[in-house]
Amino acid sequence: MIPKKAVERHLKERKPEVSASTLQNNRYALKRFVEWTDEAGLDDISELDGFHIHDFKIHRREEDGINETTLRNNLSALRVFVSWLEAMGVIDGGLSDKMQIPNPDNEARDEMIMADTAEAILDYQAKFEYGTMRHALFALLWDTGFRLGTVRALDLGDYHSEEQYIEVMHRPDEATPLKNKGEAEREVNIHRWVCEVLDDFIQFKRHDVTDDYGREPLLTTRYGRPAGTNLRQNINALTRPCHYSGECPHDRDQSECEAAGNYQRSQQCPSSIPPHAVRRSAITAWLNEGHAKELLSGRMNVGTKTLEKHYDARSESEKRELRREAFEMDEG
Repeated sequence: MIPKKAVERHLKERKPEVSASTLQNNRYALKRFVEWTDEAGLDDISELDGFHIHDFKIHRREEDGINETTLRNNLSALRVFVSWLEAMGVIDGGLSDKMQIPNPDNEARDEMIMADTAEAILDYQAKFEYGTMRHALFALLWDTGFRLGTVRALDLGDYHSEEQYIEVMHRPDEATPLKNKGEAEREVNIHRWVCEVLDDFIQFKRHDVTDDYGREPLLTTRYGRPAGTNLRQNINALTRPCHYSGECPHDRDQSECEAAGNYQRSQQCPSSIPPHAVRRSAITAWLNEGHAKELLSGRMNVGTKTLEKHYDARSESEKRELRREAFEMDEG
């Protein structure tokens, strides 16, 4: 069987088992693999071996120039596909277990913002972007540690201003699934200052529109519910230092970087961070304030072990100082 047909069958089987975003990411990664097999002359997927996996890995890293996080995601999707081939009897078993997946944990932990930087961004927004969709977006991300898909999925009716909380709902049949499906449904308290931003956004800036399913999104564009790429671009642009501080740490021409609507440049800024890094940073900030991991696990919809491994970016010194305060060791 040619690789393209095998990938199509694999994705068709995966579709009801995973979220739409996971399926899309897998489809993208495996599309790159299929393109590589065409170049490499691998015409029959049953001939796949460890050398092919290694060559694809080197191709993506050195010729395509992707970072280690993207490479890890690509190879993780490929390993699931290889495991499926083994289960189907197309190739001999054991290859998926031998695949070496890069570990970009250190790189991922470096990609974050400190609490004082987030405060600087919020101060800038309070002066120059107050009550805009981007202000509401960043305020929600920083206060809740939500995934970007969770914020996008919120409806106007999910926000309860007086009670200061947000309902998170899994609605896969209406194009707003949650990563962890029904297990991600919960009620999340938010601070009063976030409610004030949301209330003013809703009153003065929110477009009175519905999405393709007749639902009223909380965050909107003039056309309806914003796409994930739209929200991602807003965060990429907002977190450029030149945007919120007027200073560029990379000695670039600020007027060029500030070109209206030029999101491509903002994504290339070394100091710009993506939404998931905001999530990681927000969780770290909550941990630094001394909140229990067990409580944050429910709030952020992430297991405690995963939280410790992938989201706790505190240094050992920060942890030690927090323990000192908790044990009141400065007294007496």
